[in-house]
Amino acid sequence: MADPRFFEKAGPFAASKLAELIGGEVVGGSPDALFDDVAALKLAGPGTVSFLDNPKYVDDFRSTKAGACIIHPDRTGDAPAGCILLTCSDPYRAYAKAAAAFYPESIGDPEVSASAIIHASARVGEGCVIHPGAVIGSGAVIGPHCSIGANTVIESGVEIGAGCQIAANVTISHAIIGNRVRLLPGVRIGQDGFGYAMGPAGHLRVPQLGRVLIEDGVEIGSNTCVDRGAGPDTVIGAGTIIDNLVQIAHNVVIGQGCVIVSHVGISGSTELGRGVVLAGQVGIAGHLKIGDGARVAAQSGVMHDIPAGEEWFGSPAQPKKEAIRQLIWVKRNSGRGKS
Repeated sequence: MADPRFFEKAGPFAASKLAELIGGEVVGGSPDALFDDVAALKLAGPGTVSFLDNPKYVDDFRSTKAGACIIHPDRTGDAPAGCILLTCSDPYRAYAKAAAAFYPESIGDPEVSASAIIHASARVGEGCVIHPGAVIGSGAVIGPHCSIGANTVIESGVEIGAGCQIAANVTISHAIIGNRVRLLPGVRIGQDGFGYAMGPAGHLRVPQLGRVLIEDGVEIGSNTCVDRGAGPDTVIGAGTIIDNLVQIAHNVVIGQGCVIVSHVGISGSTELGRGVVLAGQVGIAGHLKIGDGARVAAQSGVMHDIPAGEEWFGSPAQPKKEAIRQLIWVKRNSGRGKS
């Protein structure tokens, strides 16, 4: 169960209300039964709601003490006696909705800390929380109902939409940010791209004259860096989620609904289509095009364009079937020629 020192709980909720929230049905119990929390299968008790999604945990489900459990209809036969079932087609997504009902996000009461530094020409919307030590530069615009974390710096001219959560120690420059964007601690947005005219006489910095455009509903994880464009803009499409410790270089364009896992590096001017998935530690060379719905496995090094819908892995990355054939051949022949 969540520690009340850090998480404020709502509820209780009736089984019927939870079923309505998740788009499911109540099976095997009273729809009026009340529940006051969510918990993992092993930790749940009579007043809590749990869920089963991964079949690896079916034994935990069979022995759970949870008062209710969110499951797929196919799993009702594994349910322990007395457990109310909330059946739906996607239990994990349903659990996310239920947990959000018990623990709704809140930015707190509107307040501007006395130690925040806000330029006279900046505009801060109604209902915002500005935490201690935050700095908001000249001409910056913060939309309504935003939270700006402690020691975060929002530089001159930056625009941030409504309902954004900007955590502590974030720096933002040269950026236009949409609505409902979440930036976790230590994110760096809009710093210089890595652009140099190199030569024996020294490396001459090329002015980086573009911006970062972040569309609605984007989430960017801790200590991720997004460089501003060199002339064209760097763009993060709506609904994209980016994990911690990711590097996105200048002029990169990322489509809507992409998933980028930790330690990924995307070189300059590469374009990702909609719904692209990059697993952990993927590296992508510059000026490439990754098609809609493409998936790249962990630790792959991408040196070529990837067509839409294909799955690649390896270093250098290649289509999955080709990579598997090569791995099988190497394994079968690795012992040949030995004395």
